[in-house]
Formats: sequence, structure tokens, C-alpha cells
Amino acid sequence: MSLTRIIAWTVLLAGLAVPAAAAETDAIEGDGASIRLITAEDGVAPGATTLSAGLDVVLNEGWKTYWRSPGEVGLPPEIDWSASENVATVEMLWPAPHRFRAFGIENYGYDERVVFPLRVTLEDPGAPARLEGHGSLLVCSEVCIPQDVSLALAIEGGTGIDDASAALIADHAARVPTEGEASPWRIGAAALSADGTDFVITATGPGGFAAPEVFPEWDGAYPASFGAPDLRLTENGLWAAFPVLSPGDPGAPIRVTLTDGTAAAEFAPSWDAAAPPGPDSAVGTGTDWAELAVFAGIALLGGLLMNVMPCVLPVLSIKLGHAMKARGHGPARVRRGFLVSAAGVISFFVALAAVTLTARGAGLSMGWGLQFQSPAFLAVLIVCLAALAANLAGLFEIGLPSAWQTRLARADGAPGYGGDFATGALAAVLATPCTAPFLGTAVAFALAGSAVDVIVVFIALGIGLASPYLALAAAPGLLTRLPRPGRWMLLVKVALGAALALTVIWLLAVLSAVAGPAAAAVVAALAALFVVVLWRGSRILPPSAIALGLAAILGAGIVLPPRLVTAAQGPEVASGIWSEFDRGQIARRVSEGDVVFVDVTADWCLTCQANKRLVLDRAEMVEALSAEGILAMRADWTRPDPAISQYLETFGRYGIPFNAVYGPGAPEGIALPELLTRDAVLSALDAASGGRTQASN
Repeated sequence: MSLTRIIAWTVLLAGLAVPAAAAETDAIEGDGASIRLITAEDGVAPGATTLSAGLDVVLNEGWKTYWRSPGEVGLPPEIDWSASENVATVEMLWPAPHRFRAFGIENYGYDERVVFPLRVTLEDPGAPARLEGHGSLLVCSEVCIPQDVSLALAIEGGTGIDDASAALIADHAARVPTEGEASPWRIGAAALSADGTDFVITATGPGGFAAPEVFPEWDGAYPASFGAPDLRLTENGLWAAFPVLSPGDPGAPIRVTLTDGTAAAEFAPSWDAAAPPGPDSAVGTGTDWAELAVFAGIALLGGLLMNVMPCVLPVLSIKLGHAMKARGHGPARVRRGFLVSAAGVISFFVALAAVTLTARGAGLSMGWGLQFQSPAFLAVLIVCLAALAANLAGLFEIGLPSAWQTRLARADGAPGYGGDFATGALAAVLATPCTAPFLGTAVAFALAGSAVDVIVVFIALGIGLASPYLALAAAPGLLTRLPRPGRWMLLVKVALGAALALTVIWLLAVLSAVAGPAAAAVVAALAALFVVVLWRGSRILPPSAIALGLAAILGAGIVLPPRLVTAAQGPEVASGIWSEFDRGQIARRVSEGDVVFVDVTADWCLTCQANKRLVLDRAEMVEALSAEGILAMRADWTRPDPAISQYLETFGRYGIPFNAVYGPGAPEGIALPELLTRDAVLSALDAASGGRTQASN
């Protein structure tokens, strides 16, 4: 039996034997709680070395206070007992907490009433003592108030015990978790996921668990904070994964408190090398085909709308160039060419679904457009687009070897379709940095669902994005409405090449933000060298040497940029009206009655840039966001940031742009649409403030 339970039963038996009036202080009354100091003993018995006391906190309706590890935000009670007399030590014990959510943030603590048992050791056994404590206790409802605690209780000699106080202290002492070895439960594994974003733990117990809760604590100078867990029951145990919002010290000890009903135990497991995979949380359930059909339709519409989003600007020149190239062929060839281009678009989304499922199986987090956070991906894309821009400008022609062209012509009677397929795939790649209306909903459903959900939704997205190609394949006669061939086609071709060159410049700016100016300079040099080899190489080098040189340049683009990554080069977010994103600050400011506006953005997100130029940077909006009582936060996701990824996931989002508004009228946050409007932002600010901003206007 644990020491806390021995104390609890001793106090109960003593209380039954000698009824008396309890020793207690007057209560300190505050807005959120009533606090007093109690002892089970009315006096210090002859020879007694310890006293059983308690800090009794009665919380008003809707108010809460915190455990020793408060969760994402909050503070535990802090009481200094050094002013006590004839007291050697005071150990505060912590009853097992409850999990509660405030302002969209996970916290651990108590509501209604909690008694913190105090294990008091006397300096002079059997002599009178004075227990005196000073400090504060944070209580929260819609606002958080640090309530001052200043209590003193003189305990003279005597043997009286009070039934009510003894029972109250004993009841809460029984809720203090036992040591893990004394419980029937066992911890199986405790480890970080492969990408370090989740803390995973498994536990077993005879007969399994009914309604378990797990409270992890990662010790160190900077204790970790965790998000809401993904907790799954197994046949005789549980598996839980906690998002790590802020990590503790590397190698610091981990503690885990496990509760199930009234039972609670505390463990100090050692770190394991690898996190065990999660069990299937939907065993025995099949795909909800009706629901999947609805979200596939949403994905189809989202993919279609991507064709008119700012993200499509770099793609427009590719689509126009493809249409011009196809104009001179017969209807059958045009139809097949556009169908192959559509297949290129859809194939990219199939590959993206495969990568997503592979990464998810490896325990990595996935999101929409995250490939633009990769320096290697950006480098290869920049080199290829630079070559395509030079090709459109007329420096050279990219084509298959003559022998291949002859074989394809004999087999099909027309040039090959490799260029058509590549055009569609490249258009899909360039269209994915941003989200369109409906797309975020569809992607969130897919990434939170099964493998079938991912595959079906991503294919539907591809079909929606490929709809212009499919439309032209269905009606190739639309191309006849273009003017007759002439000099204008050369001018348009050069203009399209210039548009792609601007895209290359934009991507170099993105790469500079992701990896630093040095990486961008190296990739710019590699792109120029790639173009020169294609332009002049055929005059001095054999085809095999050219192919080897181009492969070497692409290889350098893959290897060098990640090695040249420097300190963050993204936009300075903490400037002007904008403060740097701090998830914990949201709850604190809302609890003080303020409104918080969050803008998640990235250099590679063109829709984000459009939202800034057309809405957020306008004078009227700057004035609204800089008003008293409003805090504007900007989260820069140009580079990978697990804290931002986990924040987005709390709203079921996996891509950007994303904006949310918090306030007393919306403590859980109001998520705004992908495309911002003035009225949408102002309405959300007014709703979050509870009508305060409208009244002020």
C-alpha cells in the first residue's frame, strides 16, 4: 500500500475514534474560488512527528484551477511555507487531474472542489506549530485571475480529530496517483515519433481500460506542452499519441500519470528508440461510401476552382502554349493530346496520394503544398522551368532524339505524347502551393480518413484541375476560334517564355526564404548552366555527354540546397501591426478580453499574397487590426514548423492560407474562408469581440 493511502486510512480511523472540531482558517473569498487551510488534527499529539493538512479550494461555477503540469497554458499553485514555525518540510500532494479545454487549448486541472493534501513534518515532535503559507493560485473561466493566498493556522498541543476535515483530506489523498510499480498497470513504450512531433505511449492492464486518461510530463528547465491526444483502446491496453507543442530538454526524464475512473498511477518510463505504430481505430467499420461520394464531389469542385485561383498564374502560360501547339494538328490528335495532358494532371495527384500514405505510415505529418518547403524540390523545379522558359523564348528546341521520333511516328502516325503528359503534370505541380474554396475541406477529410479516402479525394482533385484539358478534348473545335497562324504566335510564345521567367524569379525568392540567399544563388547559377548546356552544348558535345551534364546539374540541385540552409530568411513577421505567432498567447489575451487575429501564411502561397495585397494590407484593415484590444499574429509557414502544422490540425486544416479570429465572443476561434474579403474579416472581428468593435465604430 502506498504512503498516501496509509496516511488517508490513518486519518480516517483517527477521526472516527476522537471526534472534535477541525482546525481551519477563515476562507479567502475571490471572484473564482474560496480558499482555506485545514488540518485533520485539532492539536499536535504528544510525540507526533507529522500533521495531515490540506489546502481546500472551492471553485465557483465555471471556474477551474491547474495541476502541477497545467497543459498548454496556465500556472500551478505556488505556495511558500517558509514562514511556518516548528515545521521542517511541507510537501504538497497532487490529486489526479481532469482534462479540460479552454480557448481551444488543452489544460489539466480541477473544477468544483479540490483539496491539495499537505504532508507536514515537524522540527520538534509533539510541540505546537504554526503553518503559514503565502503565494498565488491561478483560477480561470472566461478570464484568468491569479488569486493571492496568505493563510496561517496555529496548532496547539492536543489530540482532537475532526471527522469532516479528516474525511475530506483522506478522500483527496486517495486520489493522489500511486507509484507505478504498486499498480496493476504497466507502461509498454514511451517514445517520440520519427519526426519528433508526437509523444507516443502504450500501456496495458488486466482486463484493459474503461475510460482512461493519460497526462504526460516532460521534465527539464523548459517543460514540454502537449496537445489533445489521439487515444485508442486495444484488447488489453491503450495507445496514445500527443502532439508535442513545445519540447522539453533533450534526454530529460518523462513522467506519465495514468487514470481510469477513480484509479490513478504515476510512472517514470525510460525513453524508447522508436514509437510503436497506432492500432487501427476503426476496426470492423467499412468505408462510408455515401460520405465519400459527397467529399469527392467537394474535391472535384475544389480542383475546378483551382483553375481560377492566383496559384494558376504560373500555369497559365503552360496551358496557353499547349493550346497553341495543338492548334495545327487534326481533331483526333488534339483530342488525344489533351486527354494525355489530363492524365498527366491526374497521375501527379495519384503520386501525391501515394507519397501521403507512405509518409503517414512512417508517422510523418502531411499537409497541402508542403513540397514547396523543400529546397531540393524548389531547385529542380527552378532548373526545369528555366529551361522551359528559354525554350519558349526560342533559344533552342527541346525534342526527343530523331530515332525515337521516327519510331513514334510509325507507331501512331503522329508525334509522341510525352510532352503532353509532362505539360499536365507540371501544371499540377505548380498549381498546388495554395488552397482554393472547398479544397481545404476535401483535403482535411482525406488526410483524416482511410487510404481509400485519400486516393478517391486526390483523384477527384486531379479531375477537377484537369477539367480545361478534358473540355478541350471533348470539343477540340474550340481551338479553331484562335486567329490563323502568323507572326503573332512567335510574339505570344516569347511572352509566355517571359511569364515563365517571372515564375522562376518568384521561385528563387521562395527558395531564398526557405533555404537562404546562398542556396538561391547556387540554384540560379545551376539553372543558367543548365540552359547554356541545352543552348550551346550540341555544338561542342556529343548527346551522351550533354545528357550526363544535365543529369549532374539536376543532381547538384537536389544535393546542394539542403546543405546550404541558413537561418530563417522569411519575412519579418514581428513588424508593423503584426506580432509573431504564439499559440499560448492566444488564450492569455482572450482571457483578458482581447481579440486575436491569426494569419498563417508563406512566401510560396500565392493566395496568401493575394489576401495580403487585396485585404489585409489595405489601410482600413490595418486600422481595424491595430485598434486597442486587438492583437494581430502572423505565423510564417515558409519553412517547416511543427507548431504551425499542429495548430492547423486543430481546425482540421492541412494547407494555407488560413485565418482565424478569437475573442470573448469566440474563445474557440472563428475560421475564415481561404479567400478573404473585407466584410468577412470585419464581421469575424465583431463576433469575436462580442459586438465591441461594432459598438466602437
